[in-house]
Amino acid sequence: MIRVLLVDDQALIRGGFRALLEAEDDIEVVAEASNGEQALALALEHLPDVALVDVQMPVMDGIEATRRIAADERLSGVHVVILTNFGLDEYVFNALRAGAGGFLVKDTEPADLLQGVRVAARGDALLSPAITRRLIGEYVARRPEPEPAGLDVLTNREREVAALVARGLSNDEIAAHMVISPMTAKTHVSRAMTKLRARDRAQLVVFAYESGLVVPRAGR
Repeated sequence: MIRVLLVDDQALIRGGFRALLEAEDDIEVVAEASNGEQALALALEHLPDVALVDVQMPVMDGIEATRRIAADERLSGVHVVILTNFGLDEYVFNALRAGAGGFLVKDTEPADLLQGVRVAARGDALLSPAITRRLIGEYVARRPEPEPAGLDVLTNREREVAALVARGLSNDEIAAHMVISPMTAKTHVSRAMTKLRARDRAQLVVFAYESGLVVPRAGR
C-alpha cells in the first residue's frame, strides 16, 4: 500500500486529490496539511511514502518544507512530489534542488497523477527522466554560466552515467549504450548519487546541468 500525504492550502484541491487517490486499491491518503509546517509534522508522524506538496502556501512554503523533509534522516523514505499550476517554472526547479523527486501540474490527467504517485513511491524521477530533464534544461539554459560543482568526486565512468541519466536514459538504456549489464549501470548510478548526496535521479539530473556536465540543447 502506497501511503500519501497531501499538502495544499486549498481544501477543495486536497479533497479532489483524496477522492481520486483513495479510489485505488494500492493507495491510501494518510493525512492532509494546509501548509509546510503542518506537512513536516505530519510527515514525521505518519512517515508516508509520497508527499504531494503545493509550492505557494502560508506559514511555510513547499520549497522550504521539501528542504526540511530532505534534510531529516527520519524522513529518508518520503518522496516529495511538487504540485504546480504553471508547469515549467523557477519554483519547481528550486524545489528539485531542495530535494523533490519530481513534479506534477495540478490539472494533469487523473491517470498521469496515479502513475506519478506510483513512480515516485519507487524512488524514480517523476514523471519520467525526460520530463525532469526538459524542465531543468529549459531553466538552466536561461542562466549565463553553469555553477561549479564537485565533478572531481566522480570517476570518468560515473560522470558518463550521470550525463546519460540527465539525457533521460533508464538503467537498461544506459547499460545498452555503455555495453555493460543493467546491474552494473545501476551500481554506477547509485555510486554517483551517493558521492553527490543526491536523494534520487532527479537530483542527479539537477547536478548534471548545474555543473555543466550536460548542456541544454538550443531550442528545446
